[in-house]
Amino acid sequence: MSDALIIGAGPAGLMAAEVLSALGHSVVVAEAKPSVARKFLMAGKSGLNLTKNEPFEPFLSQYGTAGPMLRPMLEAFGPQEAIAWAQDLGQDVFTGSSGRVFPKVMKASPLLRVWLQRLSAQGVEIQTRWRWTGGAFDFETPEGRQNLAPKVCVLACGGASWARLGSDGAWADWLDAPVVPFQPANMGFVVDWSPHMTRHFGTPIKNVTLNAGDQTVRAEFVVSERGLEGGGIYAVSRAMREGHGLKLDLLPDVPLEELRRRLARPRGKMSRANFLRKTLKLSPQKQALLMEFAAPLPEDIAPLLKALPVTHLGPRPMDEAISTAGGIPFAAMTPGLMLRGQPGVFAAGEMLDWEAPTGGYLLTGCLATGRWAGQHAAQWLSDHRGS
Repeated sequence: MSDALIIGAGPAGLMAAEVLSALGHSVVVAEAKPSVARKFLMAGKSGLNLTKNEPFEPFLSQYGTAGPMLRPMLEAFGPQEAIAWAQDLGQDVFTGSSGRVFPKVMKASPLLRVWLQRLSAQGVEIQTRWRWTGGAFDFETPEGRQNLAPKVCVLACGGASWARLGSDGAWADWLDAPVVPFQPANMGFVVDWSPHMTRHFGTPIKNVTLNAGDQTVRAEFVVSERGLEGGGIYAVSRAMREGHGLKLDLLPDVPLEELRRRLARPRGKMSRANFLRKTLKLSPQKQALLMEFAAPLPEDIAPLLKALPVTHLGPRPMDEAISTAGGIPFAAMTPGLMLRGQPGVFAAGEMLDWEAPTGGYLLTGCLATGRWAGQHAAQWLSDHRGS
């Protein structure tokens, strides 16, 4: 019988396994899929964003209402610790102009390969195609049904998006703990575009400010066939999901009255499109959005250029979301992330009820909670040695 069972071999689960095994405990990791860390690898295909190199308080603020609960975990393992951890695994990193931190190779696979080698050297046993079916740690495996009786367990089963990669949220149906219903996070929004928008599909809209509720971000987003996507949309997606309208400042560097002054210049024989392009440097894509969401245009279009209301049909399906909100509420756990109703059972990662925007916050949060759960699971083993 192993000391510790980890269910889920994503970043949170592997971090918990690393902590427990480094302290001398025998660890088994059970993963439902044929290979580990599939969502981690998928995220790394376009550049593995490890963390965001910024001061701690602004970093913590990105976790919203969960920030106070996550504070001690992120104080123990925040941006600088994430960078040091990756470097310790042989990955040189660089910080982009936005503060986002990436491995120089950009991919996730080299880091994961070295990480798994280290875990193996520490004696961690990873069982793939072991699907937890609830109960007292019952599993469906290639060798038939298995039942484990570990001394301690860390659940790291993921949220409820990208089910094909392993995060299907099925555990919520049999976990003996309250679960806040899942909702999509960091997702795109559906727009029923007019035909004139077709030629702009796939085009990034740069240098805009997006505002929804109390969330404001200067970023870019993408006009896609299905609607609005990209980092800027993801950053305000929580407020949009909660029903707040989205407004775009298409010219964030130009004050309202300056816009009015420029627009008051004689247009002559120029078309309105050419006039806006030459007078305001307004791109064809921004002009198309202006017409899509505000036509017919009023005489004074300056306020629309500074706060263009966007009409959409709601978020894309949850399984298409990068991450999810909802999960096990912090009130159902001790400060050490142990389930109050199940002594010796801890939880970490996207199973917990927190969300954060893309940009390194998600991965750092998963690593930090996995490390925290692993440390407190180890303390539980120490406190209950011989019992």
